[in-house]
Amino acid sequence: MSFASAPPRARLGFLMVTLVRQWRRQVEEQLLADGLTDATWAPLIHLRAWGDGVTQKELAERVGLDGSSLVRLLDILEGHGWVERRADPGDRRSKRIFLTDEGNRAVDRVRATMLQAELAMLQDLDDAEVEAMLSGMAKIQARMAALRTEGTP
Repeated sequence: MSFASAPPRARLGFLMVTLVRQWRRQVEEQLLADGLTDATWAPLIHLRAWGDGVTQKELAERVGLDGSSLVRLLDILEGHGWVERRADPGDRRSKRIFLTDEGNRAVDRVRATMLQAELAMLQDLDDAEVEAMLSGMAKIQARMAALRTEGTP
């Protein structure tokens, strides 16, 4: 059986992985001029979305990185002046992460670039199709979270 003739549920995962890679590449090509890669802009976007002051551990979980990888990434972000690590007043072993003014400007550039890229990539879909996709992805995301909680792969 060819991939094209496989049932839709058997094709979805592969198509999603492929699409995400292409999507990231498209956006990243436009952000490289600002020195931003997927690895660097994703934590910045998450910090803006959830607010300053998350712990390194919380940020690692939200971005999907292990702690040591995030530490190296935070070194890079701090080197660019985009984030600042501060000691957690309640736990001296823990660090909290904050966007700097330059980090907030970088997030603004990322969002503007992403919006432009997304508008171009989604131009052949009407609003109802986009809403249906978002609804379906939200259900998949919720189910994946439930499976993780249940300990099921």
